[in-house]
Amino acid sequence: MKTKWKVNSNQSDVLIRMKHSIIAYLGGTVNNFEGHANFNNNEIEDAEIAFSLDVKNRESKLEQFSNYLKLNDFFDVNKYPTISFKSTSFQKINKNINFLKGDLTIKDITKTVELDVELIETDSLDGNKKLAFELTADINRKDFGLASNSFHSNNGLAIGQDIKLVANVEFGI
Repeated sequence: MKTKWKVNSNQSDVLIRMKHSIIAYLGGTVNNFEGHANFNNNEIEDAEIAFSLDVKNRESKLEQFSNYLKLNDFFDVNKYPTISFKSTSFQKINKNINFLKGDLTIKDITKTVELDVELIETDSLDGNKKLAFELTADINRKDFGLASNSFHSNNGLAIGQDIKLVANVEFGI
């Protein structure tokens, strides 16, 4: 039996940061997440998980925590408004240690990445089942065409090579 869960945008968020700088915190109430998680017999192992974040569709501008960065230029959101992920495998070690491998697309570049996954909670609220994950990954910004020349100015700061993505994604039936 296959169970399909849908992403709850209001309860999901993403933190994107580099050494010396938080690029953006995309909070749940202004995000436009789409996605699903398909489970066979309610088993999380080898679940199919896909989600995307529309970084251009914003009721408010992309929050920039560092005035050294110009986030719209960094991600080229007018041309590539979506960051997406689609799993290829899910390996459960225990409740709090899991590995999700899949294809991450930023701009027009897709690379295979491995995300560390922590199961945050499984509960029922008002009869609605919820499932939440914290997904973390370090990616090389140059692999996705996120070059340092996308910044207006870095005021002499050393810009890190890796970007850390931390996504809290909640699913409901």
